[in-house]
Amino acid sequence: MTTTTARPATPPRALNISRTTATATRVLRQLTHDPRTIALMILVPCVMLFLLRYVFDGSPRTFDSIGASLLGIFPLITMFLVTSIATLRERTSGTLERLLAMPLGKGDLIAGYALAFGTLAIIQSALATGLALWFLDLDVTGSPWLLLLVALLDALLGTALGLFVSAFAASDFQAVQFMPAVIFPQLLLCGLFTPRDTMHPALEAISDVLPMSYAVDGMNEVLRHTDMTATFVRDALIVAGSALLVLILGAATLRRRTV
Repeated sequence: MTTTTARPATPPRALNISRTTATATRVLRQLTHDPRTIALMILVPCVMLFLLRYVFDGSPRTFDSIGASLLGIFPLITMFLVTSIATLRERTSGTLERLLAMPLGKGDLIAGYALAFGTLAIIQSALATGLALWFLDLDVTGSPWLLLLVALLDALLGTALGLFVSAFAASDFQAVQFMPAVIFPQLLLCGLFTPRDTMHPALEAISDVLPMSYAVDGMNEVLRHTDMTATFVRDALIVAGSALLVLILGAATLRRRTV
């Protein structure tokens, strides 16, 4: 008599809205038990903008020139740090392993995490933008809604990068170590400190492929122009496309480690 061995069910590949929202709800429910993490994600960019405004209290034009750029950079950095650590803990605790053993596709899983952290990114970006415009008197020529859009896209990009790099860290400390490798070069080359076209040609070429460069460019377009420009649309699409690409790469890093 022959026996057959049952094979584990293969998780569905198609993205399913109900499974995605269920994953996002679970992540958000877990985050509600960690108020320090929520405070870090939502309040730190606001505090940093507040401090920056009064660092340049005697030179408000300086704040106007760099405040818009930092309005996008601060959420990106914060979401990268928190997302990478939170997702790493899910990996090391075995939670992701158990979820992958269920009828849950990789796309559902990574989209659920992105939706959960993206929800917090919306709140974070809205608070930071409102603070900068209506309390700290950031002077922008364009629409505040365009400023909010770029800030939100930057926060989502930080979320995507955090989800991706969490696959390559074995501890919280290692996750933090990815910040100098992933964030700092973009920060130096994005055009915040000096126009990118004045850099060494090699560095300018590198900056042309870094998404933070287009985040800063997009903020500067809102700062200088009353209407939506073609350059702004290009910048926004590049940041959004970069976030989507990194999310796809993040889904590719999800692997079952047990059989």
